[in-house]
Amino acid sequence: MKLLVVDDDRVVADLVVFTVRRAGYEAVMAGDAASALRCWREDQPDLIILDINLPGTAQIKDGFAICQHIRRESDVPIILLTVRGEENDIVHGLEAGADDYILKPFSPRQLVARVQAVMRRGRSAENAHLLTKLSIDGLKFNPKLREVSLTDGRVKNLTSLESRLLEYLMLNAGHVLTTNDLISDVWGANGGSSEMLRQLVRRLRAKIEDDPTKPYYIQNLPGLGYAFRLKR
Repeated sequence: MKLLVVDDDRVVADLVVFTVRRAGYEAVMAGDAASALRCWREDQPDLIILDINLPGTAQIKDGFAICQHIRRESDVPIILLTVRGEENDIVHGLEAGADDYILKPFSPRQLVARVQAVMRRGRSAENAHLLTKLSIDGLKFNPKLREVSLTDGRVKNLTSLESRLLEYLMLNAGHVLTTNDLISDVWGANGGSSEMLRQLVRRLRAKIEDDPTKPYYIQNLPGLGYAFRLKR
């Protein structure tokens, strides 16, 4: 497995490369937006570890833009590794299509665990056992295509994280799923956070609910977790 490490701080980049190579992965390195995109196309990595604050170009200004650019063409897993931990940054990263979000300073062991978890999710998605649509109360979901058909006929495309969350909720419709259950399924035991889950739920509701401020399908049960409603 080959990883692309993108960071303009050479000390951090060298540490990440050393860490993932010691874990058995190949690694290539880039220090700016232009070289990151070039390495992505030429080396075809299996996963990208991407900093946000990078020297950019007129079109690709930072790590968020790199993530968005790659996501338009590829489902390669992307982990954002950054010092920027504000809520808006996390939301922006998830909306750009990142699969995970790790704050600096980081634990090398945790980084490897998160890489392994994201890679497992990717392999699981490739071998998805659900080949047909899930359908509950007028909402139809195709996990393989990551498409949701709404009751009014509109079709919405989901990101990989949105798709994992909706699949898990629909498979367990009518049952309360704790925050920890959902985080573990979507990001893995060593990934995600309550805030990342909250923002992911908000984005998913915006796509599938008639009124996201008064959600019907994805119910929040304070102090317990979330549940997908079975029927009207």
